[in-house]
Amino acid sequence: MRIDLDSYREILDTLTRNKSRSFLTGFGVFWGVFMLVSLIGGGNGLKEKLNENFAGFATNSAFVWSQRTTKAYKGFRKGRWWSMDQKDVERLRQHVPELDVIAPVVFMPWNASSTAYHEDRKVTVNVQGVTPDYAKVNEPKMYYGRFINAMDLKQHRKVCVLGKKIYKDLFKGGGDPCGKSIRIDSTYYQVVGVDYNTGGVSINGNSEEMVTLPFSMVQQAYNRGQQVDVIAVTARKGVVMSSITNRIRETVARAHYVDPTDEQGAMVFNTEVLFQLLDNLFKGVNFLIWLVGLGTLLAGAIGVSNIMMVTVRERTTEIGIRRAIGATPRMILSQIISESIVLTLVAGMSGILFGVAILQMLEVGSMEDGIVTTHYQVKFWTAIFAALVVSAMGVLAGLAPAARAMSIKPVDAMRDE
Repeated sequence: MRIDLDSYREILDTLTRNKSRSFLTGFGVFWGVFMLVSLIGGGNGLKEKLNENFAGFATNSAFVWSQRTTKAYKGFRKGRWWSMDQKDVERLRQHVPELDVIAPVVFMPWNASSTAYHEDRKVTVNVQGVTPDYAKVNEPKMYYGRFINAMDLKQHRKVCVLGKKIYKDLFKGGGDPCGKSIRIDSTYYQVVGVDYNTGGVSINGNSEEMVTLPFSMVQQAYNRGQQVDVIAVTARKGVVMSSITNRIRETVARAHYVDPTDEQGAMVFNTEVLFQLLDNLFKGVNFLIWLVGLGTLLAGAIGVSNIMMVTVRERTTEIGIRRAIGATPRMILSQIISESIVLTLVAGMSGILFGVAILQMLEVGSMEDGIVTTHYQVKFWTAIFAALVVSAMGVLAGLAPAARAMSIKPVDAMRDE
């Protein structure tokens, strides 16, 4: 039987006109890539959101504070309340030389709140007194002005640094509040800065609702004497905080007749453990994201392979005709695999674009004061890797159908027709 080239093209167009099922199956790949990109972007946004809570926070830090004792020690019964004092700062400096920064913190009142006033507005605030070294433990994000400095501490200046929420509640019109005065309870303070840091470990309330005063001013104004509520410390470079926490507890506890092994009575909170926990959490989340995403991609690729197999069976006559007019098995192989790659790649790229568009909408929704606060986008090379994975799966999806197509003999194809 002799078939000219025009007749072959007519037959080929007729046989290959309807590919709706193949492209419909590409939706599986599209959905798999979309899920992978969306999960990765969402995971990045979640990680950034959680990291914001510890922005500027020293990873090698610890906090020490006193609680009710849980063990009897040297004639003192358990259940006793005790408090630290300024001498503990010097004790830690002498007995634990591995410490770099030792910053005492005092609150007024402890575990309670005060009221701040400005013009006709008032707001409930938490008050803390710190030294300038505290900025090395929990770095402030100054939006206006400055943080507490050494002269404020030495001269007992009545100055304050406002948290983000306090500033917005007291100064509705916005603008630089530095130089203006506010009243906290019955004392007036001059504003010297606004701290926009929303992170950190909350010890006595949210940092956005905190007013920071000089440590010496809180001691004097609120009659706190030499008491210290919390001591924030950081370790020197190369020192693991967990290796010296027991010595920190022992140094403070022995001076106040508290059992050095009483971990509840003399509390030492090591932030290193917290950061390790977060790292392990995100490693598990990333593994789960890639597992779900690649699993969905594999399911889509299997669907493409099945449809390509059905397509090859329906195109038996076409393939037989091509073999009869001189097409080699390699040509048949390249045709089937090329169709599979194109199908998966088009569906995959569409999934990437759609996923990026959805993530962009999430970013726009997270904007605050015209600034994107959380970034949900995936990295460029992550998208490229996803495209390469899709292409590789397209090749794998086309192998079985291509092998089926190469095994078709022209005589059998004609007989099938």
